[in-house]
Amino acid sequence: MNFVPWLLATLLPLGAMAASAGLAINSSSFTDGGIIALPQVGPDPACGSGEQRSPQLSWDNLPDGTRSLALVMFDPDGGKGLGVVHWIVYNIDPTTDALDEGAAGQSTQTLTLGRNSRGTLTYRGPCPPAGDNPHHYVLTLIATDLEPGGLPPGLDRQGLMQALQGHALGAQSIVGKYAH
Repeated sequence: MNFVPWLLATLLPLGAMAASAGLAINSSSFTDGGIIALPQVGPDPACGSGEQRSPQLSWDNLPDGTRSLALVMFDPDGGKGLGVVHWIVYNIDPTTDALDEGAAGQSTQTLTLGRNSRGTLTYRGPCPPAGDNPHHYVLTLIATDLEPGGLPPGLDRQGLMQALQGHALGAQSIVGKYAH
């Protein structure tokens, strides 16, 4: 037996496994670690007078068995260090591979909005206090084994996390920053 072909035949599948990518989330509205664009910012002049449009997001390489997705946008720097929830979206059909910019302002047949920290069922754009260091806005996509539409409307972050216990298959985050 020729050792080199045998070694290559043995190692190539391992290399292919290492090269396969895991769950990924991306945005054309901002780069991971970059500055969130003004259209996504809150409309109040104290925030920068943005348009409060939810960012564009796309994803791929969902874990096997994914039946729905959930998304949480959380600012750990907000609320004087206690954190602020800006956006919760769940019951997302995994055959949808993206959310268009501004598309997630209300619940539809393909997604359900949860309650942000203000208790409203909407996207709430970044609005850190003037003069603060840039806040970090963590957008986490969670793949679940729950059917789309399986979770009730109006969940807050704690309720969503409780509902996902034992149903999360994987997650990935991107982070945008904003200050004014």
